[in-house]
Amino acid sequence: MSRFLSLAEAVESTIRDGDTVAMEGFTHLIPYAAGHEVIRQRRRHLTLIRMTPDLIYDQLIGMGCADKLVFSWVGNPGVGSLHRFRDAYENGWPGPITIEEHSHAAMANAYEAGAAGLPLAVFRGYLGVDLPTVSPNAVILPSWTVGAIACVPGGAHPSYAHGYYKRDNAFYKAWDAISRDRDGFLAWMKANVLEQGPDAFAVHSRPQQAARANNAAE
Repeated sequence: MSRFLSLAEAVESTIRDGDTVAMEGFTHLIPYAAGHEVIRQRRRHLTLIRMTPDLIYDQLIGMGCADKLVFSWVGNPGVGSLHRFRDAYENGWPGPITIEEHSHAAMANAYEAGAAGLPLAVFRGYLGVDLPTVSPNAVILPSWTVGAIACVPGGAHPSYAHGYYKRDNAFYKAWDAISRDRDGFLAWMKANVLEQGPDAFAVHSRPQQAARANNAAE
C-alpha cells in the first residue's frame, strides 16, 4: 500500500546505494525535488535510467551519485551538452561513469516489459486509447506499483507542471554556464541543493496558483 511521506522519508525508504533508479519526465513534471533529495542523502553507485536525461541527471552525476547511465538521448534541451555528464564520461570526474545507449523505442519497450514482469515486450502500437481525455498531470499507474507519495509544490522546476507553472527556459540556458566549471558547479549545488530543502521549490508554483485564484474570484 502506498504511503504519504515527506520527501526525505520517501527517498530514505525507497532508494538505496547501488539501486537502479528512473526519474522520468519529458520536459514536463521532471522530479527535480526528488533528485535533489537523493543528492542531499548522498546516495552512491546508482544506475540512472531515463529516455532523455537532462539537468537533474547532470546534477546527480556531477555530485558523484551515479556509476552508470542508461538512456536514448542526453543533453540540455535547446541549449547543448550536459557538462557534468561529459566531464564524468570523458575525464572520470568526480568519478567514472559507464553508459548504455538505446533508441527511444527500445527504452519504451523496456519500460513496458519491466512493468509487466517480462524479459521483453512486443507490440504493434496503441489503438483506441483515451489518453487525450486524461489530465496531463495524472499519474496513470496501478496502485500496487506506488510505494510512497510525497507532496512537493513546485517540485518539477525548472521543468513545468501543466496548469500550475511554466517551464523555466532561462534556467536551462543559465545551467550551461553554471555547469561548465567544476568549482562553479559545486558552489551552486552547495547553495541551492545541499543547503536547501524541498520547501524551496514552493516559490515556483505560487504565481500561477495566485492567477488561478484570481480567475476563480472573477
